[in-house]
Amino acid sequence: MAKNKPAPIEIKAFADHHVITQPNPLRKVLRRMAETDLDDPVARAEKALAGLSGEFKTWMIVETDRLAAAHAAALKEGFTKATSEELFRAAHDIKGDAATFGYPSAGIAAESLCRIIEHAPDLGKVPAELINHHINAIEAIVRERTKLDTVATSNALSRRLRGITDEYLTHANRDRPEHLEAILAPSIVPTE
Repeated sequence: MAKNKPAPIEIKAFADHHVITQPNPLRKVLRRMAETDLDDPVARAEKALAGLSGEFKTWMIVETDRLAAAHAAALKEGFTKATSEELFRAAHDIKGDAATFGYPSAGIAAESLCRIIEHAPDLGKVPAELINHHINAIEAIVRERTKLDTVATSNALSRRLRGITDEYLTHANRDRPEHLEAILAPSIVPTE
């Protein structure tokens, strides 16, 4: 198989600079489509997502069960490296999936729990109620999401948990200034 000789590099000289134009080898593999044959991958993805939307509640319930199991293991065995990592992963997965699956308030509460696990100097000293409230809030948000009047309540609950978490972490890390900047950063989780 003979290789085609690459096109030459084009150099244009100007008084104070040179412009070097390299040939684009992708032009040979680019396929032009007729305007009528255009594919809209975003529309295709949205259609596929709509087809799966009936499964979202089931998937979120599975994720909250995993979170509750990770929390139960941490309570039983203590906050070891393994139990802390599993609790973090379970909360982090909910944080990532919640908005896509229609539970953005659960994502906010899960992010707040992730922040506790990530920034608390000693998870064993975190008030047990603080972690329990996060787990219970996530479970309640997922369970009650179908009721229209619960949206405002779940949003308020998630924001309040984030505020309490920020207060706790700011106090717990008062001697660790390198953590304070991350703790006080705004949330990146999408809201409703």
